Amino acid sequence: MTSQPGRGLLHLAAAVDLPGTFDAGPHLQLARLAEHGALDFVTLHDGFTGPGPDSLSVLSRIAPRTSRIGLVPTVTTTHTEPFHVQAAVATLDWVSRGRAGWRPDVSTGDHEARLFGRRDAAAPADLWHEAGEVVDVARKLWDSWEDGAEIRDTTTGRFIDRDKLHHVDFEGRTFSVRGPSIVPRPPQGNPVVVIDATQPYAYDVAARHADVALVAVVEPDRLAAVREGLRRRAAEHGRDPDALRVLAALRIDLGDGEYAAQPGHGGGPLPTSEGPLYRGGPVDLAELITDWHRAGAADGFHLTPLDPRRDLERLVNGTVPLLQHRALFRTFYPGSTLREHLGLARPASQYAALAGDPS
Repeated sequence: MTSQPGRGLLHLAAAVDLPGTFDAGPHLQLARLAEHGALDFVTLHDGFTGPGPDSLSVLSRIAPRTSRIGLVPTVTTTHTEPFHVQAAVATLDWVSRGRAGWRPDVSTGDHEARLFGRRDAAAPADLWHEAGEVVDVARKLWDSWEDGAEIRDTTTGRFIDRDKLHHVDFEGRTFSVRGPSIVPRPPQGNPVVVIDATQPYAYDVAARHADVALVAVVEPDRLAAVREGLRRRAAEHGRDPDALRVLAALRIDLGDGEYAAQPGHGGGPLPTSEGPLYRGGPVDLAELITDWHRAGAADGFHLTPLDPRRDLERLVNGTVPLLQHRALFRTFYPGSTLREHLGLARPASQYAALAGDPS
């Protein structure tokens, strides 16, 4: 189910952030609501700067109690061990039966660095370079177990085919990893990588490594230009640009009743210090999504509700049915994994390909 801009089905995702909430229950309610609307995935933000539960742990708790919705936690790659990061994300893919993604982010504050015994934080460009290396080594570690590496033969006592286990021998600027992983290859092969390409220094990391790039801009023409730039840069890195999904990132305030977009919005979002904000009703939002998608601006939308419980309910029960009626969005999940939702192929292990190369 591959979506091309202006043609076919679009992709929809939503944030389920609940600041000040420390229980997984309310997050589960939002995830189930998003699943009822057949959204591709939900995201849960995390970081070192404020109180709150670990997003990976929350979504791992939610995973067994949902069945189709993709689950994408933010994972800070600064001050964390890449080996442990990949093992945790792989575990989320296993407990969700192939619905995991992750959203790499960096920690730029000196006070956060001091929490980990470091005097100063590195420059943002260096932090995002490191984040790219973490994504790279994570994929290598997931591939370090070929498909079929687990034998589980009780009669012979063999658990693993050692010929299908590989050292990654990765050397980065700030870390090295030998491998292999301690977790078998995830159900998706590689869980989905989601990167906010509008963050400074993250653009090239997204073009090189992301399966899904989020772009927060207020004009559809500018969004389309960024999308084409990301696809072009991905091709320069040797990637198939059709394997990159670019989603418009918008904050939404759908209010308490159906009404036209507020004066000044011009039918679209306005810039704010926290990113583009769209204020209107569910019908207005459906019109904006329809217009931007048909104009080829993006492959879909990642929406962050200002009032999570109210706005997500209005999105799922108001906007989504209109998009389905226009044959722009799915009415059911045709597959079971997040890669299938996004129309992305399951990659083969890079080490299996090398092992099969007679040269």
